[in-house]
This record gives sequence, C-alpha cells and structure tokens, in this order.
Amino acid sequence: MGIGEGAGFEPATGDGPPTGEPDGRRDASVRTAFAGLLEIRRLTNTGPGRPEDSPARWELNQPVRAVALALEASGTAASAVDPSGSRVATGYRVGRGETPGTVRVEWLGPPGGGAAHQEEDALARCAGVLEGLGWTALLYRGPRRRRYVEVEPPTRRDRRS
Repeated sequence: MGIGEGAGFEPATGDGPPTGEPDGRRDASVRTAFAGLLEIRRLTNTGPGRPEDSPARWELNQPVRAVALALEASGTAASAVDPSGSRVATGYRVGRGETPGTVRVEWLGPPGGGAAHQEEDALARCAGVLEGLGWTALLYRGPRRRRYVEVEPPTRRDRRS
C-alpha cells in the first residue's frame, strides 16, 4: 500500500475542501507522509547522487499525488472548492498533464480574488520546490494568457547531475 492508498490521507490537489484544521492534525499528517516519501526514495533509488534527490518509482506511477504531496509539504497553499464546486481558496491546483506521466500545476482562486496577479510568482515558487525534489518543472502560458507549470519526470541526463 502506498502513501494515501487506503491509509486515510490524501494530499491536497486544490480540488477538494479547505484543508486547514485548527488542531494541526493535517500538518502532522503531511509531515509524516512526506517523510515516508523521502524514505521510499532513500530505500528504492539507486545510482549516483543522493537517492532523496530524484523521484522514486512510486512517484512516477502516481505523479499527481506525489506532486500534490510535495507542494503541500512545502507549506504552499492549496486552492479549495466548496460542495457546489465554487473556488473558495487561492492556491495551487494539481491535475494530470496533457502527456501521460506529466502533471499540470495551476494557481487558482475565487473569482476576483487576485489569483491571476499572483500566479507568476506563486508558480515560480512551486516550480522551485519541485525542481529541488528532482522533477522537471516548466512554466508555460496557456489560454487567456494564464500561466501553469508542466511537471515531468527527470530525464536520464537530469538524473546524472
């Protein structure tokens, strides 16, 4: 069983309810899950360099979950929706990318909340977090000139550096 599979913990993707809990239980769960991810890397990654510096097979098989966990563990705010599907919080939204194995990270928020004005800096921070964990993160401009980050597994060349 992997992180979040039947274990009662799911990283915030930005499409669920707000994740804040006043007693800090969510923060503790995120720290525990992220520590587990780093341990999976340490135990399963072989080759040159530090094993913690590149995604493990588990992450490559579940990239949306892995990227969401990395961003949440970094302290980056996730967007959120209410039961009707309306955005109620500004932050990242993680979803499948256009190409299999890739992830798309957007910066979304409630209408009129200013997310579009924050997205360049916020997405650059998200890309930095993910690159620091060995992912390839490329910033693009999509429809209506909104920016997003396309996250890919590292190339073989990236893994050697």
